[in-house]
Amino acid sequence: MIDLEQVNQALDKYLRPGTLPVAVRMCQSAAEIPDGAQFPKRDLGFPVAVCQGISMARRYGWTMAIGKDDQTCPYGALAVGFLPAKEELLNGTYEELASLGRKETSARTQQALSRLEYGKYSYLLAAPLQNAAFEPHLIVVYGNPAQIARLIQGALYQTGGDLSWSATGRLGCSAMIAGTILSDECQVIVAGGGERRVALTQDHELAFTMPLSKVSMTVNGLEATHKQVSSMRYPTWSSLHEWQLPPSYRKLTELLMQDEQT
Repeated sequence: MIDLEQVNQALDKYLRPGTLPVAVRMCQSAAEIPDGAQFPKRDLGFPVAVCQGISMARRYGWTMAIGKDDQTCPYGALAVGFLPAKEELLNGTYEELASLGRKETSARTQQALSRLEYGKYSYLLAAPLQNAAFEPHLIVVYGNPAQIARLIQGALYQTGGDLSWSATGRLGCSAMIAGTILSDECQVIVAGGGERRVALTQDHELAFTMPLSKVSMTVNGLEATHKQVSSMRYPTWSSLHEWQLPPSYRKLTELLMQDEQT
């Protein structure tokens, strides 16, 4: 198991996130849930949506254990496999009848969403990374675009290339939980209106997820880029004087212009 406390310290040092990074685990039984976790219906007196549970962990510092009976949002329950995706939903019929969209377009959206296998897991466990007493499937960090850009830079430092993710502008829990677990790749999450309304996700916030297999690589990349490239830091360095191109940029310009000068 990776050292979650070291990961949390690195994220705090290189990103300074405004809310707590969150460790998330999908549990197959209650035996995996640590002491002190709060079950929404039992301890709060009401069920919550997946996005609300994540928000309680990152804003309040609570450890949340959300089972099927604790979950109030049907789309969130579908994403984590607490409810089955029935044909009326997948073919767009339900959303058209509910005036949520045309049948054909709704069907394409529903079929594109990531969902965990129905019945495989019994609980979603979310806790502040600094207090997580379990091995997570993924880590979620919320931040502004500059902070999320730093995480992308960290994730790509060793591999290069680009980071691909899917977004529908709604149902971010699908990409956040199921998409990350099923792809085993980092994801950038754009919150939809539901999450902004009930989980208090702010207009300036994006989320970034790291599956456990990519956490060390991303954190090491954050550290390396922070040391090597002054423009890859947070807060972003600004130029309050005439900007001089760094030597590497000048050399690249010379290289690219060689054929032009002959």
